[in-house]
Amino acid sequence: MKAIVLSAGQGSRLLPLTTSKPKCLVEFAGRSLLEWQLEALNCAGVTEVVVVTGFGADQVEAMLAERAPLGLKVRTIYNPFYKLADNLATCWLVRHEMQGPFLILNGDTLIEPAIARRLLEAPPAPITVTVDRKPHYDSDDMKVRTQGAQLTAIGKTLTDDIDGESIGFLRFSREGAMRFVEQIDRVMHTPEGVKLWYLSAINGLAQNGVNIQVASIEGLQWGEVDFHPDVARARAMTASWAARWLPQGEIKPAASG
Repeated sequence: MKAIVLSAGQGSRLLPLTTSKPKCLVEFAGRSLLEWQLEALNCAGVTEVVVVTGFGADQVEAMLAERAPLGLKVRTIYNPFYKLADNLATCWLVRHEMQGPFLILNGDTLIEPAIARRLLEAPPAPITVTVDRKPHYDSDDMKVRTQGAQLTAIGKTLTDDIDGESIGFLRFSREGAMRFVEQIDRVMHTPEGVKLWYLSAINGLAQNGVNIQVASIEGLQWGEVDFHPDVARARAMTASWAARWLPQGEIKPAASG
């Protein structure tokens, strides 16, 4: 299984942490965000990772040369348009990597290995979207609407019948990959295409009746690193992972009390 990690952005909302290094290299409990992602994917059995770079690409490549997990094949693809376009255009740029089953992971999403395993073990579907659930959702959450296990809509502007939020981690079958590539190509031929998120393409597919399933990761640990308060939460979470992460990729339960 191949994973594509979208790590081209600087992370300007985290300035000054990202003044001279990309968000994916911000450290959490002794490892960069990207290192935590690679370890989780590797522990779950992913064998190949394509990291899409942009800001600070040379720094990312240097880190990977020194610290990529043993046995994991890691390649980079440089996105020269990272300042000008959003991540739908990034996906379009690497669409040649989407010829068979693959995963997409947002470059700012920390996940524990069990999340990757749960996605890989989810029932077969053209496209599977990992979702978490909580009592309330804010304007920055990528909210989802579902009918049973089928996704019917996804977007930040959803206001009613919300049934969870996407954590930015998806699985595609060969069929799903083909549908996704066709959709992002269609959208990139529109004036607004370069300014859209790739999940808007997923929403378009759902609206057109493509079978998109959701896989709940409720109860498992993850975190999006977007704003400064996220950094403190992510550092606390990864510190607990560092204390409990076993070589085979399991996270021991935290001690009660």
